[in-house]
Amino acid sequence: MAFSRDQAETFALQALAWLAANDELLPVFMGATGAGMDDLRERATDPDFLASVLDFLLMDDVWIVDACDALSVPYETPQAARAALPGGERMHWT
Repeated sequence: MAFSRDQAETFALQALAWLAANDELLPVFMGATGAGMDDLRERATDPDFLASVLDFLLMDDVWIVDACDALSVPYETPQAARAALPGGERMHWT
């Protein structure tokens, strides 16, 4: 499944909203990224910040499952959306 940049940003915003409502995981995200509450509001439309949200979620399969189940999307969605955001190009080592 390929995402346009707009579709990827929309999904990442949904993921950010899910993350912001998760009292247990939000502090982990903020600690890992150095983001504060102001950043969540001010950078919500920044594609680089949205990419960091998806990068964070992609660190743990449980987080992916929880987010995708809550957002009613396939488990492949975060990776597909991440590929359409800055820095999401797949590396080819050969």
